[in-house]
Amino acid sequence: MHRKLSLLLPILFICLTAIAQKAKVKGVVTDDKNKPLEFVTIGVKGTANGTQTDAAGSYTLEVPAGGGIAVVYNSVGYERKEISITLNEGQEYEANVKLDKSSTTLNEVIKKGDRRDEAGNVILDVSKTPLIPTTGFGSGVEALIKTMVGSNNELTSQYNVRGGNYDENLVYVNDFEIYRPFLTRSGQQEGMSFVNADLVSNVNFSVGGFQSRYGDKMSSVLDVTYKRPKEFGGRFMASLLGVSLSLQGASKNEKLTYLVGLRHKSNQYLLNSQPTKGVYNPSFTDVQGLINYRFNSKWEMEVIGNYARNRFNFYPETSTSSFGLINQAFQMRVVYKGSEIDQFDSRFGGWSTTFKPNDRLKLKLLASGFQTNEQETYDINGEYLFGELETDLGKESFGQVKTFLGTGIIHNYARNYLKVNVGNVAHRGSYDANKHFLQWGLDANVTSITDKLHEWERRDSAGYTQPYEQNALPMMKLLTSASTFDYMRYSGFIQDNFRFNDSLGLTISAGVRFNYSDLNNEFLVSPRVQLAYKPRWKNDMIFKLAGGLYQQPPFYREMRDLNGVVNKNLLAQKSFHIVAGTDYNFIAFNDRKFKFTSEVYYKNLWDIVPYEYDNVRIRYFGKNDAIGYIYGGELRLYGDIVKDATSWVSVGVMKAMEDVTDDKIVLKDQGGADSATFYPGYIPRPTDQRFMLGMYFEDYFPKWKNYKMHLNMIYTTGLPFGPPDNQRYGDTLRLPDYKRVDIGFSALLVKGEKHQNSKTLSAVKNVWLSAEVFNLLGIQNTLSYSWIQDQTSGSTFAVPNRLTSRLINVKLVVDF
Repeated sequence: MHRKLSLLLPILFICLTAIAQKAKVKGVVTDDKNKPLEFVTIGVKGTANGTQTDAAGSYTLEVPAGGGIAVVYNSVGYERKEISITLNEGQEYEANVKLDKSSTTLNEVIKKGDRRDEAGNVILDVSKTPLIPTTGFGSGVEALIKTMVGSNNELTSQYNVRGGNYDENLVYVNDFEIYRPFLTRSGQQEGMSFVNADLVSNVNFSVGGFQSRYGDKMSSVLDVTYKRPKEFGGRFMASLLGVSLSLQGASKNEKLTYLVGLRHKSNQYLLNSQPTKGVYNPSFTDVQGLINYRFNSKWEMEVIGNYARNRFNFYPETSTSSFGLINQAFQMRVVYKGSEIDQFDSRFGGWSTTFKPNDRLKLKLLASGFQTNEQETYDINGEYLFGELETDLGKESFGQVKTFLGTGIIHNYARNYLKVNVGNVAHRGSYDANKHFLQWGLDANVTSITDKLHEWERRDSAGYTQPYEQNALPMMKLLTSASTFDYMRYSGFIQDNFRFNDSLGLTISAGVRFNYSDLNNEFLVSPRVQLAYKPRWKNDMIFKLAGGLYQQPPFYREMRDLNGVVNKNLLAQKSFHIVAGTDYNFIAFNDRKFKFTSEVYYKNLWDIVPYEYDNVRIRYFGKNDAIGYIYGGELRLYGDIVKDATSWVSVGVMKAMEDVTDDKIVLKDQGGADSATFYPGYIPRPTDQRFMLGMYFEDYFPKWKNYKMHLNMIYTTGLPFGPPDNQRYGDTLRLPDYKRVDIGFSALLVKGEKHQNSKTLSAVKNVWLSAEVFNLLGIQNTLSYSWIQDQTSGSTFAVPNRLTSRLINVKLVVDF
């Protein structure tokens, strides 16, 4: 016993002595711009002893004395720093530390496209948006997407992804779901995209096989995160298509940050290049703001708001369309009377609060509201003259109408009104359990819709209304509808990301979504799984596999059929996806980084709602009476083809087919009796784009890198179309291939860091001046067709509706 006490007492004395020996470390922690950093965690390595910096970046830490220690400094978004010191008892040591921004923060990882284990992930370099040549002013992010997935209309910011339509794409901004206008019929009526590229920090775009944490649509996800600024700055942009201003800033302690964006687009200059001449008076304006306040290291709050005021007034005068072959060409001239006056006003507001009780757990509560008031009114009377052109080069009348085939009137009328209100309350949570990363969410959504639609089309050929009826005034097209309804929708998900040992290189993400609507009482369960495998090879390569159910509950557009009747019992459209791909990073041309990705995919579709495109408006049949399938493959290459100038190319092949279960063709004999019935079977879907090539190429003068060239090119094969008879089996004709090249030349006029002696110029970061040529090759792309009947032979002709011609634009971009 005495021996044990003799050993214990010296040990106890040493421990008590060590406890009594204390010293202090104090100082200020700043960033690379000497601004104080709050909430920096400071501790002694190997102990639980620690503290945090205050709003001034100051700290005081009590540390053991009498031996060497390591003091560690940690802060989210900054590189970890460690200093080694030895202090005597009672000594105070001043350590002023500067932390460098981390090169591997989550934001940077997303921005650089390093979320490589996610199937369908596509790189979008948002730094390119100010200078990329695009007709879509205010839609810079969507312009990048179009080079990846293809497009056949430069007037719209919408996009089709892997055989899906515009309504099958999810868009999120800071976890809030974003909606697009409903009544928009043509790209020229569209305002700007909700996503303001000048406010964007990170973009994650998935073209398929996305995770359970994303919502209930079948094609793609655009997940946008706005900036969290640390200092005042902004951007001013002006061109012949519009003007925009964005401002950002933060309080001294960076607890409060803000973003403000103001944009105005008037694409009158662009629309005047279309074949239909007249007085265009478009005006699209939106203002957007985001405020974030951080109460402490555990709790923050965010508010986002947007108001968009879109007006489109059009007074058409004339249009001339020539088409046909070398030996047989036709021309249609139309003189218009009347006007179109459209108003689209939308408002969005969102609030969220995030609580992080510790480094592992994150809880977020969100509430948002969306409202749109839309009015589409037009009354346009077009008197047309249709004839055959002289094609004999030897005749003086070459190119002139030699034979008149028809005259008549096309009268279009509409008074369409729509009001939609959407309210949403949601919870998002995550927990980091080392190898497991759990995520979950719950949503409650209320939707209220009021519409009143009345539109018709009448045709009169040589004084005889078509189709002819003795005791009535029939219409070629008539839609009349009035409805008011509201419903609740509940959804949620749970997902686990599991990473095996690093030596195995395998990551699995598995989750399930649920969705219930009290409108049709349908309960949906959608399991999804993604796997990523990174073999321990010398080459940096990842193999990816994803699959699951993607079910899309009906919204307003899907429920309304061709006659305007709302089908409230419509079920969700359903699809099973499987995606397999590779992601390969490599070095070429000695020191240039490249990324090559490849994917193949297959989608099985059922309970599909057939539809037809009317310009950019989608007209659904309002019934779940189709099945289908989509398969294809995509290749993408990113990298510095020219050193320090990132470019990319995307190639895709695809086949999208569907079978409308109740369609049939009935042939009648001379007596009017049914003689034969044919079932068309599988036909191309309206988005059956068989081949796509998109490319963005950047170059500069070798000795003058401030002078750059930006080339944007898209080629897609033609989409299916057919006569306006509301029969899907006839939509097997093909539009001409879409071919478009836009080019821009930009010069860096001012670089602020080179003018430190000038107060004015030093406050400016960059000033770029660009000259752009839209549709460089002057190709007349066809968007759709109007159908005209020849009085002489009774034949029906498809008259092409062309898109924009070659146009020059000038753009100024000022960053400050």
